[in-house]
Amino acid sequence: MADAASSVTVHAGPLKAVVRAIIGRTGSSAREAGLVADQLVEANLTGHDSHGVGMLPRYVEVFRLGRLKVNQHVSVVLDGGALLTLDGNMGYGQVMAYEAMQLGIERAGEYGTAVVGLSNSHHIGRIGHWAEQCIAAGLISMHYVNVISQPVVAPFGGRDARFVTNPFCVGIPRPGEQPIVLDFATSRIAMGKVRVAMNKGVEVGADTLLDHDGEPTRDPRVMFERPFGAILPFGEHKGYCLAVVCELLGGALSGGRTLHQRSPGREIINNMFSILIDPQRLGTAANLSAETAEFATWVKQSPLAQGADRIKLPGEPEQDHRRERGAKGIPIDPTTWAEIVGAAGLLGLKQREVERLAGLG
Repeated sequence: MADAASSVTVHAGPLKAVVRAIIGRTGSSAREAGLVADQLVEANLTGHDSHGVGMLPRYVEVFRLGRLKVNQHVSVVLDGGALLTLDGNMGYGQVMAYEAMQLGIERAGEYGTAVVGLSNSHHIGRIGHWAEQCIAAGLISMHYVNVISQPVVAPFGGRDARFVTNPFCVGIPRPGEQPIVLDFATSRIAMGKVRVAMNKGVEVGADTLLDHDGEPTRDPRVMFERPFGAILPFGEHKGYCLAVVCELLGGALSGGRTLHQRSPGREIINNMFSILIDPQRLGTAANLSAETAEFATWVKQSPLAQGADRIKLPGEPEQDHRRERGAKGIPIDPTTWAEIVGAAGLLGLKQREVERLAGLG
């Protein structure tokens, strides 16, 4: 089992430099490498290591298989003014989702709202990042996402995997205050968090995983060693039903695919259906701000349960992590760090150069 003492700690700036160097070795432009680095490291900063730099080895693997395309841009499939259908052309999802949201933000500025379907993009990472991009423009946004990859989540009442972690996200700006950012996988935990647990050599919580026989287990290795197990949906039938909605809206309504067979490849294809709304144009911005403030105050006045330090609104845990990790650095378990160094080596980037960029040499 890895302990904290054996972890590598890297500050955000140097860690971004590592990611830029690795992504640059795939042939990406400086802009593309920068967008990937910013999004991955931001995931680590917010405490979501599952969507952070630990994804780099998978990206390098898919690139070397010829399935992840560099220096791509979204293609407009349909332009209906406030309605946009876009194709991600199997490019880096950090670029595809950024460009999709930029187009959506522009259209919301023109029409007051925008509906954006993005299909056929490689892994777009932490979805809250895209809600925060909309929040920075003063917009509310809702995002439904599906995943075309090896199925890893069991349906409610099922014993094997039939879909992936299908995240759902809502971002709500609060002028002068920290925004509301709801962002979660519809599975009990994200697949990346199972990977993090395995790399750390720890078990996952109870009632989270099934083994290949459909029996409960806490061993994360069942998701990475054949025959594979499955993650349970969160909230039993409720999480499962929301996952179905994300599959159909994120996958089908966006113009992409739904998962109805086992994928043989290693790529992670994301499709995302997003709705952006300008509360100023809707005429309810002042009411939203006032009511949100009153509601937040009311909720936080609830007596604390045993062990709780405070009542947190959606997005506050990420803000706490960002402050702490921004000051102290980002911990990376030794297994994940070794995988990152190994992936860099496959692209010709030597370990000593990775360590120098990370400020470890």
